Amino acid sequence: MSDSLIPDKTLYSGRPADSTSRLPREVAAYDLLKSLSIPFERLDHEALFTIEACHEADAILGVAMCKNLFLCNQSKTEFHLLLMPGEKRFKTKTFSRLIGSSRLSFAPEEAMESLLGLTPGSVTVLGLMNDREGKVKLYIDSELLREEYMGCHPCINTSSIKVKTEDLIRKFLPAVGHGYTVVELPWEE
Repeated sequence: MSDSLIPDKTLYSGRPADSTSRLPREVAAYDLLKSLSIPFERLDHEALFTIEACHEADAILGVAMCKNLFLCNQSKTEFHLLLMPGEKRFKTKTFSRLIGSSRLSFAPEEAMESLLGLTPGSVTVLGLMNDREGKVKLYIDSELLREEYMGCHPCINTSSIKVKTEDLIRKFLPAVGHGYTVVELPWEE
């Protein structure tokens, strides 16, 4: 018996033909990508909640692991979305120093839902389409920007997509009114 969360390793081009069983936030992500003429490959699977669980999906998609962290300051007045290589260890102190903030922690589930329209385990850059007031600041590790493709969830962790990094940067982010700051996160031992 296999422990795979992805028994069907079929890659699909674009959105599902039948979206009736999909959540509205997932369908909205596909609709936005289509409206922006951003092609993508899609892999459907069981819910993946950790970077470790995403290894198999990323191998099938042929993309580097991407860790998406939704963070906030102690008073929960500043929110940050950090995209970084999945194999890099996240050090709160290091990132806090880089962005000039103190006492960062993982943002509460309620903030994730209200600002990004996401649930735990589904954090993705595509959630920025729901941050219409621009309350979330995006930070991208420079190593990810050197990759041709990036993998992410389409606002739900039961699918993963592969999209060109350039399309995310040049088409998606401007369309949703978000810029980004490049950070150089060190490889920690």
